[in-house]
Amino acid sequence: MAKIKGLREKTEIELNLLLADKREALRKYRFEMMHGKTKNTKEARELRKDIARIHTLLKEKNKQ
Repeated sequence: MAKIKGLREKTEIELNLLLADKREALRKYRFEMMHGKTKNTKEARELRKDIARIHTLLKEKNKQ
């Protein structure tokens, strides 16, 4: 889980790369869930929250 303090220190480019990684991880998780390969149901919620945090920080940086 990404902490907001650590994310604030990253540049906009790093945040975009991290966002792409989190989205890919969520996509892979969904396929694994569909095929019954994963048991960790908390993972999807944490990935979605991380994606939301990154989106929030990107919007804050664009306003500045």
